[in-house]
Amino acid sequence: MTLLLGIESSCDETAAAVVQDGQTVLSNVVASQDELHVTYGGGVPEIASRAHVERILPVIEEAINTAAISIDQIDGIVVGNRPGLIGSLLVGVAAAKTLAWVLQKPLIAVDHVIAHLWAPQLSGVNIEYPALGVVVSGGHTSLLILQDPTTATCIGKTIDDAAGEAFDKAAAILDLGWPGGQRIDEAASKGEPLYTLPRPKTKGSKPDYSFSGLKTALLYGVRGNPKKVHGKMEFPRNANELSEQEICNWASSFQHAAVDTITKGIRTALAKNTVRCIVTGGGVLANSLLRTELKAIANEFHIPVYLPDPTFCVDNAAMIAGLGYHLFQNGHCDPLTLTASPKGTAS
Repeated sequence: MTLLLGIESSCDETAAAVVQDGQTVLSNVVASQDELHVTYGGGVPEIASRAHVERILPVIEEAINTAAISIDQIDGIVVGNRPGLIGSLLVGVAAAKTLAWVLQKPLIAVDHVIAHLWAPQLSGVNIEYPALGVVVSGGHTSLLILQDPTTATCIGKTIDDAAGEAFDKAAAILDLGWPGGQRIDEAASKGEPLYTLPRPKTKGSKPDYSFSGLKTALLYGVRGNPKKVHGKMEFPRNANELSEQEICNWASSFQHAAVDTITKGIRTALAKNTVRCIVTGGGVLANSLLRTELKAIANEFHIPVYLPDPTFCVDNAAMIAGLGYHLFQNGHCDPLTLTASPKGTAS
């Protein structure tokens, strides 16, 4: 039996988890910062970093206590050290290095984005390789070919905004609040995709993504084309001037456009690569329409698709510890000179 402590602080969730043998989650503690960022309609790096400093030790302590073990029983410390907000990453890396040194346990660093693709295995499934990895989150929209859990080649990614960031901005445009992805999904369930929005395309043969044009189209559709008034550009209307049903219809229209864009890239990747399954992860995988469409794609290409439990869609440390188990089993250990990096395999 192997017990690993995972630590995650790449963006604006402070998380720690204890996972047994890579799949059995004994504890999974996530301290969300939603209440700190709601005023801004998105995460603020400086606020996130300071909150991590305040929360990291209590979160780790809670993870150990919830797992009903002593910290001496931990066999290794796993931390997501890339990619992400550098100020946030540094907090988790510092905590992990300190624990590894004090406890004299192995230190293992993992790529946060690749770790998202371990999330389905936390529900007990076993992935067959090679696999198409699909990560759709607030910071990344990436397609990867996985030869094994940690050997990945990025074959497509966003060239501007990530899908999750686009969902957050869409929610802000529609005055739906935060967290944006959840609010869009809820509103879309009460609306119809009545409005025409673009399905952005990128140049070249790679299944890359672009979402900035979709956000702009939604902004102009909801608020009208801006005009110069008294020397400054102003929109002719605000979202609060629309009816509740119109807001829901716009949310549905945006959601369909975004999901169509995501799934088109997946179909392109599957047509060009031979894989045994699709494995997915990231916060946007909680979206109901995306989950439905991914199952349809799996049926279309006659391969299984593995979706994370909604609990493990958001940034969490259980997926970090899980992926770390694969490296631990292969004897991997990182030095205490480990650093954080804003870039990773899918960046």
